[in-house]
Amino acid sequence: MTKPRARDLGLDFPGICGQSNSLVDVPGVLVGFKTIIQGEGAASKGDGPVRTGVTAILPRGFNHKPESVWAGINSLNGNGEMTGSHWVRDAGYFAGPICITNTHSVGMVHHAATRWMISHYADEWRDQHLWAMPIVAETYDGVLNDINGQHITMEDALEAINNASDKPVSEGNVGGGTGMICYEFKGGTGSASRKIQINDSDYIIAALVQANHGVREWFTPLGVPVGKYMSDNKAQQSHEMGSIIVILATNAPLLPGQLERIARRASIGIGRGGTPGGNNSGDIFLAFSTANAQPVTEFPCSHHSLSCIDDSCLDALYLGAVESVEESVINAMVAAEDMTMVKPYGETCRAIDQQTLVRLLKEHGRIIS
Repeated sequence: MTKPRARDLGLDFPGICGQSNSLVDVPGVLVGFKTIIQGEGAASKGDGPVRTGVTAILPRGFNHKPESVWAGINSLNGNGEMTGSHWVRDAGYFAGPICITNTHSVGMVHHAATRWMISHYADEWRDQHLWAMPIVAETYDGVLNDINGQHITMEDALEAINNASDKPVSEGNVGGGTGMICYEFKGGTGSASRKIQINDSDYIIAALVQANHGVREWFTPLGVPVGKYMSDNKAQQSHEMGSIIVILATNAPLLPGQLERIARRASIGIGRGGTPGGNNSGDIFLAFSTANAQPVTEFPCSHHSLSCIDDSCLDALYLGAVESVEESVINAMVAAEDMTMVKPYGETCRAIDQQTLVRLLKEHGRIIS
């Protein structure tokens, strides 16, 4: 049975979404998951329970030639990790997969993503002195998962990568988002997209989030202070304890500096939901473009020719980024399901009550009849 998404509930989000309203609406981009849910009871390091996973994004799909993916990076609050970020900031590109997991599994997932690149691009890694620097990001799932047990294996991460497809993105308790909490409701993985027209050209910009941020009182979807009216069954404490990773993708031809500005707009997208970016939150954003593919090689040509959209025409992409991030977070929460905590053991992290959400938004005129 297909779970309803935020738009299915009538939430009045602006903008026109792509075919699946998810990251895979950007042509060529694939998304895969490995979800691990095992055991019950209180956390016992090494024994579980396990409620975690890996999300993998392949900007170039399974192409067998490594190609540059032009990118920009930004953060609202830096209490988190995204590997490869220094090179993206300096060079403006990366190659290989993007993976998102939990805080204590970054090393293992990075190891696996590197192994995949060495194997998948075997000829280039055999014949040239190429190095692998995949993007691996994290958020903390230790309230719902035995995070200190480091249960994710290299095989788990490789399965997420190898499972990547262009099917509509699964949401809620899946992949890296399995054990996440958002605004003290159950959080997780969410995605959304927007169609953009610039002059006579049509483009897609889309977001995927791993939403693990916010406290209840901040929650303000579509401008309505829902969190103040839904104050029961809180899963955290009165201060920020989580993070959010945002990946933005587009097929619009953009330069690295322009993509950094696209990534910066993710702050506005998550801010629309109510978060100011708490001190303990890692709010880290990556934007990439699938246009202007260039081979990754140790023997580059001396000149590159790139096309790009003029800066004066970027407003539509900025707006699309903000809107898709805003909707992705709500999609993650709507798709999520209740999960029993391991810290403290026995309490339940409740998914948002869809009927109450709809009622409150309807009272404030934010539901499409």
